[in-house]
Amino acid sequence: MADGITDRVRPRDRILETAQDMFHKHGIKGVGVDAITEAAGTNKMTLYRHFESKDELIVQCLRASAAKGAAMWDQFEAEHPGDKLAQLHAWIRMAAACLVADGRGCDMANAAAELTEPDHPARSVIKELKSAQRDRLVALCRDAGIGQAELLADTLSLLFEGARVSVQTMGCQGPSTQFVRMAEGLISSFRAR
Repeated sequence: MADGITDRVRPRDRILETAQDMFHKHGIKGVGVDAITEAAGTNKMTLYRHFESKDELIVQCLRASAAKGAAMWDQFEAEHPGDKLAQLHAWIRMAAACLVADGRGCDMANAAAELTEPDHPARSVIKELKSAQRDRLVALCRDAGIGQAELLADTLSLLFEGARVSVQTMGCQGPSTQFVRMAEGLISSFRAR
């Protein structure tokens, strides 16, 4: 493709970005390698030169998604240096923005629901990445001086995951509209203990 943009993006990056977008919109099992290569303006040989299999491409897409999430944590720290409670509130605002921005939910949770084979290589990556997210939220709660940091982090995580499912099933006007109020209430409750 000679559209100017496609020529400047490396084939590996173009394939990865295309696959991420297509997996997010249509599901992992709903998208084949042929569709990815066509949309990326490349061919199967190029895809397999960069990714040994569709499974490896899935894993790399999940890692890229997690990297975007990690960048948000860095942004919280940059916007609120040294103020861990403000960073926690920024996480809540970001989570709420994610709820209304895209009704497709979490790429990792969606992949886990689709890839039910216990030995699929993405399963261990999903567990690793979700554990890292949890650990970061626990540390933030702890550093904000909140007692029972693990319980609060798990409660906020479950609330966020549930709100994402609510958006998928009931739309943006359902119970997910209460996410910020509920999350802020949880933080206040845990801080008062």
